[in-house]
Amino acid sequence: MQDDPEYLRATYEQRFSERELRDKRVLWQTLVDEVFQQYVPATGTVLDLGAGYCEFSNAVRAARRIAVDLNPDTARSADPEVEVLITSSDDLHAIGDDSVDTVFTSNFFEHLPTKQILLDTLAEAHRVVRPGGTIVVLMPNIRYLPGAYWDYLDHHLPLTHVSLVEALRLRGFEEFRVEPRFLPYTVKDSRFPVRAGLVRAYLRCRPAWRILGKQMLVVARSLPVQ
Repeated sequence: MQDDPEYLRATYEQRFSERELRDKRVLWQTLVDEVFQQYVPATGTVLDLGAGYCEFSNAVRAARRIAVDLNPDTARSADPEVEVLITSSDDLHAIGDDSVDTVFTSNFFEHLPTKQILLDTLAEAHRVVRPGGTIVVLMPNIRYLPGAYWDYLDHHLPLTHVSLVEALRLRGFEEFRVEPRFLPYTVKDSRFPVRAGLVRAYLRCRPAWRILGKQMLVVARSLPVQ
């Protein structure tokens, strides 16, 4: 089911309203500017795994931007300069070894059906990213979402920051930033529109993370193959 492009298209088409999609674009432009751009060289190559509607891919600055997803709407959402690959995350054969500076993924790993597919995805990420390159993972932390995590039909794989770090280490990465609590769970169904200024204020107030943060942020570097 989760590998069916039409299922993915229909699921996300009904999940987010037009206002929520606009809010997500505001949110992601601010997150890129304030947090994520530092991990992506402007002259390098970034790969967005599970790119969805390309909010990150469209906002980030890089010489080459690659968006990977199975949802056919990804191609319609991408800026003209973004390369879109409609493929599964554990099959990146179209991307060369050591050709990517940063692999980025947000709210994607929880949709993978098994831990083995997660490990296979991380193995492919390690293959394509250059030694010393970076993987950035943002996703819900099941430790702080024991119930609401399952509010979405396509959530399958519960992970904590500890189990995610273990998986990264098993596939050749070494973590250097781990934020167990980072962002709130979702902006979906919010009564108020997203404002860039409020997002910036939240990001600069770390005590708020400990109260509202339900998503984790893990950043790791790729180690050379032994």
